Amino acid sequence: MNIDDIKIVGSPLVLASPKDVRALEQELWITLPQGYFDYITRLGEGVLGGSLVRIYPPWRIRKELNDWRERINTYWFWEKGEKILPKARAVECVIVGDTVIGDELVFHPCRPNHLFVLPRNSDRIFEPGEDLLSAIEWMCSSGKLCRAFKKREFEPFDTRLETETEPETEKVVDPPCEHLAEVVALCKR
Repeated sequence: MNIDDIKIVGSPLVLASPKDVRALEQELWITLPQGYFDYITRLGEGVLGGSLVRIYPPWRIRKELNDWRERINTYWFWEKGEKILPKARAVECVIVGDTVIGDELVFHPCRPNHLFVLPRNSDRIFEPGEDLLSAIEWMCSSGKLCRAFKKREFEPFDTRLETETEPETEKVVDPPCEHLAEVVALCKR
């Protein structure tokens, strides 16, 4: 995939600055995958392929990383992919993108140019390429996540403009347990 071949639909672009990218790398003590810097400073935040791939800008990675790791730890179901990416390593990964249908693009900080896709509808794990642009191309054209498509249009948006609204009803809080046996034991006590 070549960034110059991507048609931009809509405006304005929501670009990350080189300073934003470097600050995230320093804060998390990581090196982002090859191609990330060019993609996020030239295209920025938005959706590619009409409605499929979203690459996270530094502000979104920073905001969502800890919650994402907790969710992966709690709801891990990629057992068939354990040889490719064991759960113990997956919870250390950094999410750099996703699809609007729920597939997630991640890398481990020790191997920034070895990307993984955690698919929403499969317990397998895919290895889509060794750099971000190859991974994005695989996500659009492999046919593994959705029907392959050639459309390479990019529509910008800014997640910083989204407002989180809390329902006015009282939140339901799960007990501090992870497994059913722990919940039962807690209830017995």
